[in-house]
Amino acid sequence: MTAAVTQTATRRRVLIAGAVGNFIEWYEFAVYGFMATLIARHFFQLQGESALTSLIFTWAAFAVAFFFRPLGAVIFGRLGDRYGRKPVLICVLVCMTLATVAIGLVPVYASIGLAAPLLVTLLRILQGLFAGGEYGGAVALMTESAPPGKRGFYGAWQSLTVALGLLAGAAVVAVLPVLLGEAAMHAWGWRVPFLLALPLGAVALWLRSGLDESPQFMQEKKAVVQRADTAATLRAIALGMSRVMVWSAAGYTYLVIMPTYLQAALHTGFNQALLIAVISNLGFATTILPAGILSDRYGRRTLMLLATLLLLLLAFPLLRLLQNPEYGMLIKAAAVFIAGALVGMLAGPGPAMLAEMFPTGVRYTGLGLAYSLSNALFSGCAGLIITGLMKQTGNADIPAWYVMVTALVSFLALLTLKKDNPQRPL
Repeated sequence: MTAAVTQTATRRRVLIAGAVGNFIEWYEFAVYGFMATLIARHFFQLQGESALTSLIFTWAAFAVAFFFRPLGAVIFGRLGDRYGRKPVLICVLVCMTLATVAIGLVPVYASIGLAAPLLVTLLRILQGLFAGGEYGGAVALMTESAPPGKRGFYGAWQSLTVALGLLAGAAVVAVLPVLLGEAAMHAWGWRVPFLLALPLGAVALWLRSGLDESPQFMQEKKAVVQRADTAATLRAIALGMSRVMVWSAAGYTYLVIMPTYLQAALHTGFNQALLIAVISNLGFATTILPAGILSDRYGRRTLMLLATLLLLLLAFPLLRLLQNPEYGMLIKAAAVFIAGALVGMLAGPGPAMLAEMFPTGVRYTGLGLAYSLSNALFSGCAGLIITGLMKQTGNADIPAWYVMVTALVSFLALLTLKKDNPQRPL
């Protein structure tokens, strides 16, 4: 009985410690996304450029960080597959936290000129590099530590911290103007959310320091195993990218970029736009754990295909509801709640699905690279692509088209997913 209780407590600590780094990562990404208009004004409002152009520069700095995530996934993934999940996860957590805090300390463009946007962009690059080493290790650790038949549930906790991080970022950005006043928020209060990453990182470091190494990794290290087929690994990475493409694209479109889109394209007030973002993230958080549990019972394939098909079919109707001024806040809230919930149906089974695609010896690297490449191309570039295409075409329907195209590709890729994956050993 004592051994069972100890094992349960150990697994619970793995869940919390594994997911907490992801929480900090997405908290910062949410803060940057929700304050994009303020960041644009302080760092990217170059002389002679329009407000929309400065916003595009802001999203470009946001996007460039994602392109360094795959590099981080390769560097830290190889270290994690060779030396263990725990030491690498501690390293990337500390570095990621310090880079986030540093953004809150950079002087603005009015003080140091072009050095300001360059410094912010450099720090975003470092964040992307370290964040690229976070996801693969955390998911590998959590799914490898999961009891039989619960990989979907364990992996879903990693996705839940995405929702919690986004909601925490939105909450901080919403509450600070009330506490500090609008003038103080615009002058210096925008720095506070970035500086809050320091105490969050300290707590996360304490939790991870007490972790044990993944039992499956330790078993793999002792055994004599065949070297992974590089070509097969690369094919699995490409397939994994395709399967999670809509998760990346729809997730950022509905959960992060929507407030900026509503303000820039539909001239919605800041507070109303932020409230809509909070509601969409609540929808996202609501379905993640149930989706992970259901995927353990009925399979990842069924659930992820259903969510992808619904995103494909509902992209335009949901956007039309937001664009129509005749619809009240309640209807718009329901629309974004549904959009977020559908993304949550992908995010619940997604981590376990990726973990099941790779053997232990390359799991940290493989799933981390598939996830980070998809995020680089379809999450990090979402704000840049949507804003840029809207500027070029004047078409306010670009977000719906973006979701639909990625949903179609992911639907075809998910058709190749085997139905028995949840029951198979890693």
